[in-house]
Amino acid sequence: MMKDEGPFVLEWIAHHLAVGFTDILVYTNDCSDGTDEMLIRLEELGLAHHRRNDIKPGIRPQPSAIKYAQNEPVVCASDWVLMFDADEFLCIRHGDGSIDGMINSAVEVGANGVVITWRTFGSGGVHDWSRAPVTEQYLYAAPTMWNKGWGVKTLFKFDPEYWKLGIHRPKIKNKHLETGFPDTVKWLNGSGQPMEEYFKYRGWRSIVRTVGYDWVQMNHYAVKSIDSYAIRKFRGNVNFKKDKYNSDYWALQDRNEAFDDGVLRYSQRRRQIYDLLLTDPVLNKLHFNAVENAEARLDAFKDTPAYKKLVVGLRAASKISISEVVAKPPKKRDPEKIATLMSNVEKKASQREKLERRKRISTNWDRKGDIYIDGHGLSHDSKPQEFHENKELAVPADPQIFTPSALHAITEGKFERNGARRIPQLLTNGDTYLELGAGIGFLPAVIAKECPSVRAVAQEDRDDLAGAAVRFWQHNQLDLGASLALVTSPVGATKAPPSQAPGLPGLLSETRCNVLHVNHPGISARLLGDALRTSSEHLPRAIILGARSLANQMNEKDVTAVLAEQNFAPVQDNPLANALLFVANP
Repeated sequence: MMKDEGPFVLEWIAHHLAVGFTDILVYTNDCSDGTDEMLIRLEELGLAHHRRNDIKPGIRPQPSAIKYAQNEPVVCASDWVLMFDADEFLCIRHGDGSIDGMINSAVEVGANGVVITWRTFGSGGVHDWSRAPVTEQYLYAAPTMWNKGWGVKTLFKFDPEYWKLGIHRPKIKNKHLETGFPDTVKWLNGSGQPMEEYFKYRGWRSIVRTVGYDWVQMNHYAVKSIDSYAIRKFRGNVNFKKDKYNSDYWALQDRNEAFDDGVLRYSQRRRQIYDLLLTDPVLNKLHFNAVENAEARLDAFKDTPAYKKLVVGLRAASKISISEVVAKPPKKRDPEKIATLMSNVEKKASQREKLERRKRISTNWDRKGDIYIDGHGLSHDSKPQEFHENKELAVPADPQIFTPSALHAITEGKFERNGARRIPQLLTNGDTYLELGAGIGFLPAVIAKECPSVRAVAQEDRDDLAGAAVRFWQHNQLDLGASLALVTSPVGATKAPPSQAPGLPGLLSETRCNVLHVNHPGISARLLGDALRTSSEHLPRAIILGARSLANQMNEKDVTAVLAEQNFAPVQDNPLANALLFVANP
């Protein structure tokens, strides 16, 4: 859907022909800058399809165009369909960057759809209007972890008999919900991983469990430069939203925290197609008329009080940190209302998936990954802008330290929540709690606050994380001393073989810990067993193998066998999620 996008039409068309689309269909409404005439000419040249979106007063253009597209022969004859806007440019990281290559890989794993998450691109500090390509001017974007930018668009295998089109994702027609058709829908996320079952039926955003950018992302250039934004504001939008383009919207969309030039892989091919389009005298004239029209409109209001007021507001909005951005709050989730809207097939699918997910969580002892970024040597001179309360502790939402899933847990107040709730219950007065690979020392901090008679020792041999732990404790007014200690000597295997980690036996003997929490990704079950054997004079009564250490474990059976040699048995009714709990037999 387009309205007065004349200066950008040819770049947008050229880019998506370079990506590999074969049929591009555009609906226009109320154009005054020749956008519709350009698309009519492109249709005459066989390079695009144009339809006028005729609407009655008060009707929103976007839903109207979707309704027309549902029965449009070009759409109905398509193999795969993707619906998106003029400020969105598809960027495929997969393979050679072609749409065919990505679709082929999806088909190879039995998929018939790919759910593509937005990547919000900001102004990059650009103020003035420019004729340079959008995809080359704006190369700064929001961090991938920023969930306010996680709206999606869906590329899927279309059949008008089964699907009703939608701006973010299609909807299965009601008459097919209670059939076997939903079971044939197999969609992937932007990293080529299976989407969750619920998304077949509802939702328009990615969540932590489904977000992915390894294969593809939708570059969303919602603001561009200040001048370009001003033109757009005074032009209106395809949904007639009053005062949409204000300072709040700018603050939300002008995100420039991360550099991302992945879209430049298409620059050469896009430029070739763009230059070829301009060899057509009709397109050439229409294009430059549109550009000059936009520049004339900009000149007309650039010296007005309204423009100057807008610039002041936008510059102030640009200074708002990502942690302080306020998005329009979503409607509060109403589980009962959702349940009444869910079809029987969706309820059954949702229940089945929840059971499967719980099973994966409870048995996936070899899960990969970490809650911390592998960022050795990163500078942390600047203070984090955002803190969130977790167990009455202010935790920094620092993307230099934490992975996206951990950041989301922090913002939700759920960081290491299960351990923070359950581990203090394992402790008694006078105990020593030792955590190997404590990261920023969150759990030792919780214990120091809630169990003042317990000594909490945090071991962390990554300098950046150890430094972050000290800053985190200081921020929360926790002092190093008898009840809270930090050890930075190495205990796990890095480049050296596991047998060459002499620090662990010494630390176990020195601390004489009662509860040992192994959260160090460099410690294997065998290394731990060897250390316990060496320190057999004083063994803890309980051992927790945390999620970070599990990245290097083989499986529960092997872990159990190794610790059984030291007379530790697994707790059958284990209250710790994503962790194994062992106790010493009497």
